[in-house]
Amino acid sequence: MQSGAIRPLPNMLPRNLFNEEHEAFRDTVRKFYEKEVVPNIEKYEQQQHVDRDLWNKAGALGLLCTTMPEEYGGSGVDRLYSMILIEEQAYAMDSSTGFSLHSDIVANYIINFANAVQKQHWLPKMASGEVITAIAMTEPGTGSDLQAVRTTAVLDGNDYIINGSKIFITNGYLCDMAIVVCKTGSSEKGSANLSLILVEADRVGFSKGKPLNKIGMKGQDTCELFFDDVRVPKENLLGIEGMGFMMLMKELAWERMLVAIICQAGAEAAFAHTVKYSKERKAFGKSIAHFQNTRFKLAELRTEIDFCRAYLDRCMQLQLAENLGVDAAAAAKYKISEIFSKVVDECLQLHGGYGYMLEYPIARAYIDNRANRIYAGTNEIMKELISRSL
Repeated sequence: MQSGAIRPLPNMLPRNLFNEEHEAFRDTVRKFYEKEVVPNIEKYEQQQHVDRDLWNKAGALGLLCTTMPEEYGGSGVDRLYSMILIEEQAYAMDSSTGFSLHSDIVANYIINFANAVQKQHWLPKMASGEVITAIAMTEPGTGSDLQAVRTTAVLDGNDYIINGSKIFITNGYLCDMAIVVCKTGSSEKGSANLSLILVEADRVGFSKGKPLNKIGMKGQDTCELFFDDVRVPKENLLGIEGMGFMMLMKELAWERMLVAIICQAGAEAAFAHTVKYSKERKAFGKSIAHFQNTRFKLAELRTEIDFCRAYLDRCMQLQLAENLGVDAAAAAKYKISEIFSKVVDECLQLHGGYGYMLEYPIARAYIDNRANRIYAGTNEIMKELISRSL
């Protein structure tokens, strides 16, 4: 299997988001992926999860929970560091590591809503890689419709008793703790019934299914979680009972940005591989890059990729200023994931028969990219959110 690691082509409009410290961090992340991840991707895909010690190595380098305050083991830096980590994962063409969900989603729920004891207990261990985390929202019968969650948490004295199941949970197989979305009330207003509860994986009655057999992203740890009379102390409640839906809504714009970031960088990586291939591949006595069809197709793709880059970087500026609207984030997730799908399809076509071979990075990108239009809210949900702003 060929290494997928590649550097993107310079953007036609130079990026101006990053300073020297950001670029130094990028260099550290790039070297980490080149040394620790890329040589092991085939192994991760076969076992359907990364090795546990990869998390410890990432933690030791300060790659986990970087935006968390220093008092909790983070570096107290801005979200551009998160953007860099995701971009470098994409430029390595890796779909195995689940660092972003752990650092940029779960950790944010804890820093935003946990009490001081919960923060001190979980965040330093998350930053070091000692503890791996997941967030359990989706259920077998409940995807984008969170108000229809059926997993229940019933108060019994000083404990909650949790029953139900979750599916498609990233980091689920290796997780030591999951934030579980539970139904704790019976109000007619479904959004008032949800709560978030921290559930340790070693609790009696908490079990995990085998990693799910996906068509792509084979190395990413994704599984079902089962809760059978799982008893947890009520101190494990995150924030206020019944406020789970509002808490989830607070971070959804950022979660959609995370998908847009990896799609943008993934498109740039797939495009760079294709430009390289088109210059090396010979047909009729010259490289296929000399043919007008190839040149025009690459010109079209580069233009669309760079238009998306300009929009995404502007969204990131607004995100840093905490001014990014839900509709703008939804548009980024929707449009850039669609463009990513188009890019990998067109780029595979330019590879010809070799593009259909899994040893080539473009083939793996083709099957890995498809989930981006589904998770973090389907693209149909994104269109609905955008339409509400009209």
